[in-house]
Amino acid sequence: MTVLPDPGASRAVLIGCSQFDHMEQLPAVAGNLAALAETLCHPISWKLSPGNCVIVSNPASNDEVMTEIRSAAKQARDTLLVYYAGHGLIDLQNALQLALPKTHKQHVESGLPYDYVRQAVLGGQAERQVIVLDCCFGGLALGVMAGTPELVDQAAVEGSYLLAAASETSYALAPPGETYTAFTGELLNILRTGIPDGPELLELDAVYRHLRLALGAKQRPVPQARNRNTSARLALGRNRAFLPGLPVGSSASPNLDRRTWPSPEGIRTAQGFIAALQDVRQMSGLSQKAVSHRSGGRISGSGVSTLLTRETLPRTWTAVPAFLSACGVPDVQVEQWHTAWTRLRAEQASTTAAAQPPEQQITKPAAGTRGAWRRLTSRIGRSKPR
Repeated sequence: MTVLPDPGASRAVLIGCSQFDHMEQLPAVAGNLAALAETLCHPISWKLSPGNCVIVSNPASNDEVMTEIRSAAKQARDTLLVYYAGHGLIDLQNALQLALPKTHKQHVESGLPYDYVRQAVLGGQAERQVIVLDCCFGGLALGVMAGTPELVDQAAVEGSYLLAAASETSYALAPPGETYTAFTGELLNILRTGIPDGPELLELDAVYRHLRLALGAKQRPVPQARNRNTSARLALGRNRAFLPGLPVGSSASPNLDRRTWPSPEGIRTAQGFIAALQDVRQMSGLSQKAVSHRSGGRISGSGVSTLLTRETLPRTWTAVPAFLSACGVPDVQVEQWHTAWTRLRAEQASTTAAAQPPEQQITKPAAGTRGAWRRLTSRIGRSKPR
C-alpha cells in the first residue's frame, strides 16, 4: 500500500552547493533548495514542519553536512530524505564524491564521500530512507559500476530508494538561465502539477518513470533509480492531476469510490494523526462548512477547523468519528482510526509518566530544617558589626 510519511516522525536534509572556489558556479542549486523545502512542507505533500526540513546551503566542511544528517537519522522513525545538489566527482576507486564549496577538481578527496552519507543514513532508525542525488555521475551511488551483485547490494542503503539525476558515466545538467537544475526542475513540476492519468499518490516509482519520460523527451540526462524492499510505495505527495477537488460547498464527490482513504495504521505521532485527517478532508472534496452540514450537526464548522489545525491529539473521541463519517469514510475504517487514536493516547500517557520522577524520589524540606534556617537568618539580621 502506498503511504505518505508521518510528518512528525519524518525528517529531510536538503544539501546544496551553488558557490565554489575552484569549480563552475551552479546558481540554480540555490533555487532548488528553497523550492524543494517549500514543497515538502506544503499540505499537499509531506506537511513537514520547517524544523523537520533542514537546509544546508554551501557548507564549509564535511562535518557540517554529516552533523545534520546524523541528527536527522537519529530523530526520524518513519522516513528520512537526504537530497544533494551540486557537482559530483569520481575518485581513483571509482567512488562518488560530493563536491563542497572548497573542493578542488584536481583533489577529488577534498569532497564528501557518498559512502559517508550512506553509512549515516543506514545507521539511523527510520523505517524508510530516500536519497536523491542531483549531480554528475550520481548513478555511481546505485552500485552500477560495482561489478558483482554482492557489491551492488552493498552500495545501496537497505530499505531505501535512491534516485540519481544521471548515470554513473553521465553529467547532470544545469541549463543557463533556468531557475532550477534540469532534474530538480522536472521533479518540482511533477510535485506541483501532478502526473496526468497517474496514481492518486505520487509514489516514488511513478515519479521516477515520469521523470525518465519527461527528461528523455527534452533530450536531457535520464535519471536512474534503485529500490530496496517496499520503499517504492512511499509517496512524495498527492497527485494534483488525480480527480481534481470539488468547488467549495459541493456536497460530495461523485468519484469517491475511486479514491483510497488515508490509512491511520502507520501514524506514529499526533502531528501525523492531524495531517492524515487533513488528507481525509482534501480527498472528500468538501469544504469545512459542507463537512459540518453532512454530519447533521454532530460537529460544527468551527469544530472542523479546530480539529484540523490543532497541534495535539484530541483528548476525546467524539469529534473525530463525526468528522470522518461526514467526509464519507466507511465505518470499518473509522474503527481503524479509533484504534490508532487509542494507541497514540496510551503512548502519550506512557511517555508523560516516564518523564515524571517516582513520588518517593521527590524530597521536601523537613519542617525542622526550615525552622532552623529561619532562626539562623533572624540572628544574622540582629547581629551588629564589631
